[in-house]
Amino acid sequence: METLSDFGTVQFFSVNTFTTGIYRTWFGMGERVAASQLAACLMGFILTLILVERWFRQRAKYYQSGSRNQRIPKYALTGMRQAIAQCICILPILLGFVIPATTLFQMTIDSWNENFNPRFWSFVQNSFLMAGLTAFLCGAIALIMAYGLRLYPSRSMRFSVRLAAMGYAIPGSVIAVGILIPMGQFDQLVDAGMQSTFGISTGLLLSGTIAALIFAYLVRFLAVAFSTVEASLDRIKPHLDEAARSLGHNTQQTLMRVHVPLMRSGLLTAALLVFVDVMKELPATLIVRPFDFDTLAVRVYQLASDERLAEAAAPALTIVLAGMIPVLTLSWQIRRGQPSTSSENE
Repeated sequence: METLSDFGTVQFFSVNTFTTGIYRTWFGMGERVAASQLAACLMGFILTLILVERWFRQRAKYYQSGSRNQRIPKYALTGMRQAIAQCICILPILLGFVIPATTLFQMTIDSWNENFNPRFWSFVQNSFLMAGLTAFLCGAIALIMAYGLRLYPSRSMRFSVRLAAMGYAIPGSVIAVGILIPMGQFDQLVDAGMQSTFGISTGLLLSGTIAALIFAYLVRFLAVAFSTVEASLDRIKPHLDEAARSLGHNTQQTLMRVHVPLMRSGLLTAALLVFVDVMKELPATLIVRPFDFDTLAVRVYQLASDERLAEAAAPALTIVLAGMIPVLTLSWQIRRGQPSTSSENE
């Protein structure tokens, strides 16, 4: 779904995909019907994948039966196997991170004065603000949805939750247009009513605002947070809920005092994943953002489109560094959860 919804990479390399076709058809040609047909084809394919995945899993449940600090046994490789394993592990890191990051870093140093100016820091501030707010809201909403599904696992509840979490399968450009149309109609309705009643023009209340942009992010990335939170909540055995109820806790107290402490790492992971996705989201930001409100992703796209690659290096490298946050955090959590050799010997 991430690959099918990508826009910036395929647009830069002039590769015709569903997302670029939808964007060009809708905004370049003004053909909303044709763009909707392309979006429907893409949605049908994504929906098929989701249904197949759900069918394979069906009612499988996985609970944490052992200690979270259980040490994973190691398998030592020697000789040629060790060399082959090292090469296989190093190759994607070298091609996917070391070489591109080194190139971006060199270009950033060469264009230091052009890159680091007051406008650059405003892009950083806008990106971190949007990513932080969306990550917090996505985590909270995903927790409410997952816990509601745990309490009331009815068919209608499951359908509603799955439907709300399907935004990740929709390209950002389609989500942006789908949000702007009803918000624009609402703003026009309110403006017309205020002018006819009080003679005051309210203008655009929702369209082109930060609230509309955050709502687009929530629709787009709620599935990322929900899948992580749901997996963490499913690992908690149901008898803990029953024990908390027997001690006089209601549903809210059980959630805050029992589930949230056990799900702390899962909630943090969900927030970090959403944070990184928002940092690099392009089409929704490009369409819905307020006037003169650019993020790092939009800035990279604009500079790359103008072939100003040296100036695009600094914001691109910042996005790369932000993407390393969940990797480092998860690695730290894994190392922290494993017992040390000395304590194991004791």
